[in-house]
Amino acid sequence: MERRSFLKMSAAMGCAATVAGCNSSSSDVDVVPPTPPVTEDETMNWSSCLVNCGSNCPVKVFSKDGVITRIESEFTTEDTYGNHDVRACLRGRTLRKRVYAPERLKYPMKRVGPRGSGQFERISWDEALDIVAERLQGIIDQYGNESIFNMTGTGSFAHFKSVFGMPQRLMNAIGGCLDKYGVYSYAQLFEAATYTFGTPYDGLQGSCITQIENSDLAVFIGYNPSEIRMSGSGISYDFLNIKQKNNLKTIIIDPRYTDTAVGKEDQWLPIRPGTDAALFEALAYEWITQNKVDQAFLDKYCVGYDEKTMPDGVGYEESYKSYILDNSTVGDLNPGANAKTPARAASITGIPEHTIIELAREIAAAKAPFIHLGLGLNRHAAGENNMRAGYMLSILLGKIGLPGTTNGGQSRGGFFFAPTLPSGTNPVTKQISFFTYLQAVEDGKNMSVLKDGVRGVELDENGDGKLGTDIKAIVNWFSNSMVNQHSDVNKTREVLKDESKCEFILMVDNVMTPSAEFADIILPDTTWLEDEELVNQNNVAGGTATLIQMSSGIEPLFESRHSYDICTEIAKRMGVEQAFTEGKTKQQWLAEMYAGAQAANPGLPDKDVMLEQGIYRKYLPHGSYIALKGFRDDPETNRLYTPSGKLEIYSSRLAHKARTWELSEGDVISALPKYTPTWDGYEDSETREQYPLQLTCYHTKGRVHSSYHNIPWLREVVQDAVWMNPIDAQARNLKTGDLVHVFNDRGTLEVEVKVTPRIMIGVTALGQGAWSRFEGGIDKGGNINTITSQRPTPLSKGNPQHTNRVEIRRA
Repeated sequence: MERRSFLKMSAAMGCAATVAGCNSSSSDVDVVPPTPPVTEDETMNWSSCLVNCGSNCPVKVFSKDGVITRIESEFTTEDTYGNHDVRACLRGRTLRKRVYAPERLKYPMKRVGPRGSGQFERISWDEALDIVAERLQGIIDQYGNESIFNMTGTGSFAHFKSVFGMPQRLMNAIGGCLDKYGVYSYAQLFEAATYTFGTPYDGLQGSCITQIENSDLAVFIGYNPSEIRMSGSGISYDFLNIKQKNNLKTIIIDPRYTDTAVGKEDQWLPIRPGTDAALFEALAYEWITQNKVDQAFLDKYCVGYDEKTMPDGVGYEESYKSYILDNSTVGDLNPGANAKTPARAASITGIPEHTIIELAREIAAAKAPFIHLGLGLNRHAAGENNMRAGYMLSILLGKIGLPGTTNGGQSRGGFFFAPTLPSGTNPVTKQISFFTYLQAVEDGKNMSVLKDGVRGVELDENGDGKLGTDIKAIVNWFSNSMVNQHSDVNKTREVLKDESKCEFILMVDNVMTPSAEFADIILPDTTWLEDEELVNQNNVAGGTATLIQMSSGIEPLFESRHSYDICTEIAKRMGVEQAFTEGKTKQQWLAEMYAGAQAANPGLPDKDVMLEQGIYRKYLPHGSYIALKGFRDDPETNRLYTPSGKLEIYSSRLAHKARTWELSEGDVISALPKYTPTWDGYEDSETREQYPLQLTCYHTKGRVHSSYHNIPWLREVVQDAVWMNPIDAQARNLKTGDLVHVFNDRGTLEVEVKVTPRIMIGVTALGQGAWSRFEGGIDKGGNINTITSQRPTPLSKGNPQHTNRVEIRRA
């Protein structure tokens, strides 16, 4: 991201109403749906599916006598591409089952059994709120605000009830809390993008997917939109439409033959999990030795490629070119013994040498290759280097900032701005990585900058400093990541059971998740279908931008309350009501935020019109956002937010961290993007004999992370099974449907097996997000995090949840 753009974005995110999107000047007419058919005595309200998939699809909610009768998604348009129905996928269509789920939290509850036992009793709201305020204030008085951790997650992508705004706003009002950086989805990507492009946003701000209309080759590496962005507002629809129209050649690189590939790809290249960077280095070797790199681009826009572009005082032998060729003499193209050749990569990745050579030739020959890195690459033990190495593909060829190209980041979609509730400023400056929260529960006081990535603490003469506190309270809104979505569930459960460590846990949610079972107080929030607010289509959705005015035809069920009312009552009891509410009611906030949306989107009708109309939408076509175009056009005016203002292949900041940080054995931080063998990776000989199979995970169509796992309809249509190649299955005498145990030193889970040639030999895969259900020490819910590691990655201290070694046997 250009330096100027970054500052503008920061200001916009803080307060201003601004328009972001592929093309905010689109002249497409607004689509006003006709009056839908409604049965006698039945009412219809518009709402939205707000799970964190990236689409926020609109839904029509029909109700009668205060009871939801049915959910529909389509609304009548021409339904031709560009003016198509923004239909929800099966998940959004099951929202009625989610509202009326048996697991629905109905009343405030207090734990009465051992923590984690799931034993609770119903209490009144007054008692529950009094306990929350008393416990939080007591912990603040005894340990300080920095002992409270807000680990609220993305189980609700609302705007007024924003998981990033409302709970944090409450925490800030009471004096702040220990902050976190990074998220489970993007932690390693954030760091990789920061040290390459200057900001984490450039990892999330790749070119619009509709730019592939200007491309002659799409290369999707671990990217699977047909399963993660598959609604009518999803990127998958854009991709398929353009591919069909332009006959776009598509290469899929993935351990699995995914739904994005099936029948739609021109070539599938299965690759061993965690070895992508070795492939990228081999492609670089071919381009360098065959004189295919864009030397003029590298000279002008980059730092660290060769002797001409190195930082002051750093020689050619530290350059990327020298590393790939394994030589130290300027101008020498003769490779050394450790050159990053296709033959070397073939032995690591499982992709044949001749195929790698042909892939290099094909990408280099493309006029506008659209090279998209999936998020799965970053959730590995060396995820930071996986991503940085992947960014090199477009950089080496100079295919950045041009029509039909991207920077490797996540594809943008059409996007209308809609305000979120401002969170304010956290008075506590200390931060830990989101993934190290359990370490901070056990021994936070000794966590340090150079060993654990702690930020915002006072530094000594060596540049080190300690957190100085343990987490004593956890506040958790809409998140199952405390237990179920965190790594090594068995260890997590044991630590949280000990009340002498974390003394108080507050959970606010809709359903009783495996994480909620570990709460001390549970407060039931309303669901989306019981709320009113304006939400937008997430910016990683498709080319159609949408604003949805949610409203409700039913009253909040049971004793559930809106988050704003919950936070207001806690703030009142802790003496900070004015700081939290600013004297505004819920409706006053909603009116103010709607006015902000109108200021940003001048065509947005008044709210009373939107309450009837439901949707404001425009297709923002292919005259769209191109990643780093401004930088490409004028690199002086639009300098990047790196120290050099350029794309940094060699990072002096990372070179400093490599010298000063205390790393675990086998961990690597490098100034250059490098393939790094890891623990539990393909080349880990210590674990290979006992656990010969690599296990990776993926997102299924039946869940968004762990949301919707409790919906029976979705469990019926989406099989939760571990994928296994027929050769691996035959060696274990297994067939599809057999119940198996998947295990390693961290635990055992029980699932069915799916025998399929759609997974490469030696690799297995399991959909993530299933809810843990332990019986006799075995997780019969099939949660992959029962066997993933809590060892953080070297740089971001993020989650390595795709790096696993296991064995599989019949149950």
